[in-house]
Amino acid sequence: MNRQMKRAQRRQGTQVDRAQAAAQRRAQAQQGKKERTGARQFLKEVRQELKKVIWPTRKELGTYTVVVLVTVVVLTSYVFGLDVVFSRFVLNVFTS
Repeated sequence: MNRQMKRAQRRQGTQVDRAQAAAQRRAQAQQGKKERTGARQFLKEVRQELKKVIWPTRKELGTYTVVVLVTVVVLTSYVFGLDVVFSRFVLNVFTS
């Protein structure tokens, strides 16, 4: 190891020094944590957040449902088709 590397290590501190500093930071972070909130306060905050949500209308919900179902059917058909093609290929290779 050359002089420059040694100087750089001295400036940065040793591994042990860095590990101790990290442990101190973790301990300080744990001390700074807030107290836990009660169930009543939690539910109150959940209710407030749910009031901010923009819920879809019945028509939008129906549209989204149809889109999801069509997508599932298309992808399932695609995977089924690939399965049939590959299974026939494998059977042809091993039966001949």
